Amino acid sequence: MKIYIDTSAFYALVNKKDEYHKNAQKVWSEILKNGNTLFTSNYVLVESIALIQHRLGMKALMETYEVLLPLLNVEWIDAMIHKTAMSALFTASKRDLSLVDCVSFEIMRNLGIETAFSFDPHFKQQGFKSIP
Repeated sequence: MKIYIDTSAFYALVNKKDEYHKNAQKVWSEILKNGNTLFTSNYVLVESIALIQHRLGMKALMETYEVLLPLLNVEWIDAMIHKTAMSALFTASKRDLSLVDCVSFEIMRNLGIETAFSFDPHFKQQGFKSIP
């Protein structure tokens, strides 16, 4: 199965103090055990890197980068996907919906990915299956 990995999942996996950490660890173990194909975007990586570096420091960032990145297929955002996501963001006109979210939805639709590993409710609101 194809699974899209969101920033909220990355952060919960890395931050032992995060409220979702234990659940994230359990889900991550199952995802890896079942041999799923994992995807994310370079926008999610930028967002995750900034968040982890700022809140947890460089050591946590380096460990995350070395352990998680090799397991992922990274989709690089081109001008058309960016433009489509910006349009979706403006159309939705919701303060708590981000450009990174809209890019993620577009990538998932383009690649036929139905499931996201995320703690962000926007994925379900967009009609995707969200684990946990």
